[in-house]
Amino acid sequence: MRHSTQSSRRSRISRSVVAAMAIMLATALAACSQPQPPKETPTLKIGVLPIADTLPLHVADTEGIFAKQNVKVELVPFASAIERDTAMSTGQVDGLLNDLISVGLLNKDGENAKIVRTSMRAAPKMAQISILVGPNSPIKTPADLKGKEVAISRNTLIEYVTDQLLASSGLKQGDFKLTEVSKIPVRVEMLMKGQVAAATLPEPFTSLAVQQGARVLLDDKASQVGLSVITIRQGTVAKNPNAIKSFLAAYEEAVDKINASPEKYRALLVDRAKIPAAIKDTFAMPVYPNASVPKEAEVDQAIKWMVGKQLIGKPISYSKLVDPSLLPK
Repeated sequence: MRHSTQSSRRSRISRSVVAAMAIMLATALAACSQPQPPKETPTLKIGVLPIADTLPLHVADTEGIFAKQNVKVELVPFASAIERDTAMSTGQVDGLLNDLISVGLLNKDGENAKIVRTSMRAAPKMAQISILVGPNSPIKTPADLKGKEVAISRNTLIEYVTDQLLASSGLKQGDFKLTEVSKIPVRVEMLMKGQVAAATLPEPFTSLAVQQGARVLLDDKASQVGLSVITIRQGTVAKNPNAIKSFLAAYEEAVDKINASPEKYRALLVDRAKIPAAIKDTFAMPVYPNASVPKEAEVDQAIKWMVGKQLIGKPISYSKLVDPSLLPK
């Protein structure tokens, strides 16, 4: 009798276990059959200055190209390169549009950020950065700058390009005096008033100064030394490579649109790049480069200059600064 009771009890337990397992299986199958919520679209915060180089970013944003590529991008405006780079260093943005000198500084204490694309280069008909003299200046050649003041902003791309352009013209360090004038409008004003012999300016300030009578002494049309780049935090590259690829695909589409119909985007350029009213209708629309990264020689030259200026302690290899693998194929 006892044996029969125990068998019955075991049978009931077995049936209960089977029933429980069946319920669990049914629940799991039902869960699998339910539509899963879509994955959150990653958001990339990109720091920008009010400069012409950033136009493709604004086109991709305003025309919904980022959304089309399934990536959310927030363009974060900054008034100065110092504020922009600080935001990058402290993790407030995922990336930015900057230059080789800025990239070197961001990586001086370790592998923190990678160049993923060239954003702007000088072209045969349009320089990025120029050394100018005032309207009434007696200076005719670079050699005439010996012993003279050249207004720049120190430890920046402007100083780097100034050194490279003057060196290519046969001038050595010490042949000229570099004078710190960090605010570009003030630099233009001092040039026009003859308070400095020369000044190094980016566009559109070069075009504005030329319209007011200044003369270009040297520029980077041939050397393309004043190029700009898109740089992304190393952590973001490692965590969201597909988001970066989508971002760059959208950027490429925006570049194609601008280069195909540049005048269509003049008003947006004038607004976002703060083109001065005096030249808003005559300023030459930039030609934006297609997908590429800076050459190794270009990066090495900038890093060598930074080591010589003691801005960084030692050379940084090209592979630690540049990642071409995320560009559209």
